[in-house]
Amino acid sequence: MTDAPLVDCHFHLFDKTLPFVDKPRHTPDYDFTVQQVLATFDQFGVQYGVIAGASLYGTYNDHVIRAVRRHKRLRGTIIADPTLDLYTMEKMAADGINGVRLVWISLSDDRLPNIESYEWKRLLRRIRDLDWHVHLHVGPGRLPAIMPTVEASGVNTVLDHFGYPDVRLGLDCPTFQTVLRAVANGRTWVKLSAGYRMGRDSLMPYATKLLEVAGPERLLWGSDAPFASFEGKVTYQQTIDDFRLWVPDPEQRRIIGADTPLKLYFSN
Repeated sequence: MTDAPLVDCHFHLFDKTLPFVDKPRHTPDYDFTVQQVLATFDQFGVQYGVIAGASLYGTYNDHVIRAVRRHKRLRGTIIADPTLDLYTMEKMAADGINGVRLVWISLSDDRLPNIESYEWKRLLRRIRDLDWHVHLHVGPGRLPAIMPTVEASGVNTVLDHFGYPDVRLGLDCPTFQTVLRAVANGRTWVKLSAGYRMGRDSLMPYATKLLEVAGPERLLWGSDAPFASFEGKVTYQQTIDDFRLWVPDPEQRRIIGADTPLKLYFSN
């Protein structure tokens, strides 16, 4: 057994038979099923998990909804069009969905949705009314322009992968400065995750600063399994080791790995 968090707040389900969107970022030729996920959890002592909606399937969320409906250890976020109606969202909430993931990282600037539009503001209001959260993965450099509208809507917000700072710019990176300002509003959480995508050692200063500014009550941990595009290069154990590196204090790890996510994702 390892000193693993109680809750894995970020992983994906993959099924190679599901329909892919046109020109997906990643086209896995393997499955990572809910049964495989739960077996991994059991191996490492993780009790609960939160499925992150994967952009490669677009708004096909059926497999995520079925997983959270059948397994009360799980919660999930979906990919949604701004036309998603309240009645459907309420049914999803009853099954265990509690967030909408905006995966805009692969979109060119001219294809970015207009989050200032009525349609998106309407969806943000529905998310707020349901006490869901917006799960942001918008790509390097875009957070400063997007966060003001998201914050003004009053929704809870969860930022993937440290907010995806540009590690070449250090702590003064405008994206990271936006992250620090956002956690001060009381409605934003940040995931310590996907270190292998940016350099686990390079992220140590960001983790230290987040702990200083946000405290463990605003931080989460996620494995990012099954490590899309890095299959065979990363193990689940390594992601736990990263967490121990970034947060050396056991009490802070307990709050980040258990107390905070249980309150955010599993209190309803």
